[in-house]
Amino acid sequence: MKAIIQRVTKASVTVGDELVNSIGQGLCILIGICREDTKEDYKYIARKILGLKLFDANDGKRWGNNIVEKQLEILCISQFTLYGVLKKNKPDFHNAMSADQSQALYQEFLTELGTNYNKDKIKDGVFGAYMQVHIQNDGPVTIELESPKKHNVVQEKST
Repeated sequence: MKAIIQRVTKASVTVGDELVNSIGQGLCILIGICREDTKEDYKYIARKILGLKLFDANDGKRWGNNIVEKQLEILCISQFTLYGVLKKNKPDFHNAMSADQSQALYQEFLTELGTNYNKDKIKDGVFGAYMQVHIQNDGPVTIELESPKKHNVVQEKST
C-alpha cells in the first residue's frame, strides 16, 4: 500500500459539479493499493499516518505534533495510478489491485483510521469515480509512505 500524504490548509473533492467532501487544515492522502496488499499493509499505513509529526506544536516546536494531537481532519482519495508503471510511454496498472478487491480493502483502511482516531474527522471521495481533487498544500509538505511488505511489483519495462 502506498500513501502520498500532503499537509494542507484546505482540500476538497468533487465529482462533476458536486462537492463530495472538504476539509480545513489537516492531511490530504492519496491511497494506492497494490494487488498483493493485505490487512497488515493498511494497518501499517494507518498507524504511520496517525503518528506522523507534521504539524507545529502549540509551544512553537517545529514538527512537534501529529494529526491526532492537533485534532485535524483527513481527506483520503483512492488512486490506483500510484501503482502504475510505464511501458514505453503508456502507463500500465497491472500492479494495482482490481477495483472489486481494492474497494473493500480501502473501506477497511478508512475504518481503521476512524477506529484509531475519530471517524467524524475522516472524509473521502467516491471510490472509482472520476474526481477533481483541490489541494491547498501547506508548506508545501508532501511525504511518500509505502508499507514495508516486499511485493513482486514490476518496474518500467524497456522494449
